[in-house]
Amino acid sequence: MKNLLLNALVAACYILSPYRISGGNAQASDWGCQVVLCLSNPDGPTQFAECRPPIQKLWRELARGHSFPACSGVGFHSSRPGYEPYYCEAGYRLEDDFAPHGRKATCVSTALQQVRNEFCVNDRDDYQSDTGSVRSPRWQEEDGRLQCKGHSTARPNVRSQPHYVDVTIDGAGTQRVWY
Repeated sequence: MKNLLLNALVAACYILSPYRISGGNAQASDWGCQVVLCLSNPDGPTQFAECRPPIQKLWRELARGHSFPACSGVGFHSSRPGYEPYYCEAGYRLEDDFAPHGRKATCVSTALQQVRNEFCVNDRDDYQSDTGSVRSPRWQEEDGRLQCKGHSTARPNVRSQPHYVDVTIDGAGTQRVWY
């Protein structure tokens, strides 16, 4: 009798444990959990056809100003929505300038580049700070010769989806989601 009671108790523990554990966790059918699952894909959130509808819904909801969906039982959090309409090519950084008619975004090269000699002034020790298409042009000696070098500027690219949310998923890192 004692053995039968012990076996029944052990069997009940095995049956109830998964029920109690899964009861608090979200199901993959929940939209918020689908979003988190799709965002955790390192090859992109819309790589798989099953992920396209929940991610497209996410973009629509965020564009309307709604908050990021919740998924209980998963370690993740999201930032507040941000807006970044411009971006630069590799080797350039985005800078905001104040122009006479408001703010102006410009891409500036991160490393000095050889530029046309007319950007540099004749005096080696004196250089102009900004000539429009080249910033901080100056004469520099390289291989025994003087070369005019400066930081080139370029127009920034415009994003088709300028809004974003940074999503951090435990074990998968942080990912910026554009919408």
